[in-house]
Amino acid sequence: MKKLAILSMTFLLVVAVVQGQTQKADKEKVKEIKKELKTERVALRKLEGTNVSVLAKNNFSKDFPDATNVRSKRVDTFDEFQFTDKTGELMKAFYDYAGNLVGTTQKKTFADVPVKGQEKIKAEYKDYTIGDVIFYDDNELNDTDMILWGLQFDDRDLYFVELTKGASKIIVQVDAEARVSFFKKLL
Repeated sequence: MKKLAILSMTFLLVVAVVQGQTQKADKEKVKEIKKELKTERVALRKLEGTNVSVLAKNNFSKDFPDATNVRSKRVDTFDEFQFTDKTGELMKAFYDYAGNLVGTTQKKTFADVPVKGQEKIKAEYKDYTIGDVIFYDDNELNDTDMILWGLQFDDRDLYFVELTKGASKIIVQVDAEARVSFFKKLL
């Protein structure tokens, strides 16, 4: 009886170890796949014509029913709507080829950036002057990536901070976890 109990416990231990190793391998595969997807980012579909799509106009009206001073235009891969929201803030909304909201941008102040992000920028870029701040609010229901300053980036909410040092001008991005990373050199 004692041998049977030891044999059963040994078997269960082996099964648990194998299962744990399999789960670890699966997690590593998922990480690899995500990494590949980032490196093999699909080029966004260029919109044809010069007129904003009726579908994008209709969806914009549903998404932002209180918008005023609305101006729209087609820019390469998005239909762009500039407007004043119900709080009086100037915003831009971007719609993809299917007329679905990709995300919005809005001017912010440096004080709006997560505090730890502010501290990192002040420490890492202490010789730079802080300029405009833009907040990109991603529509999590749409997987289409966004393009700002000519660069495509992942679907997530980000602050973009313009920094100037003499004739040099750069953009850094700050995510919700206050991680700061270089985005683009402008000048």
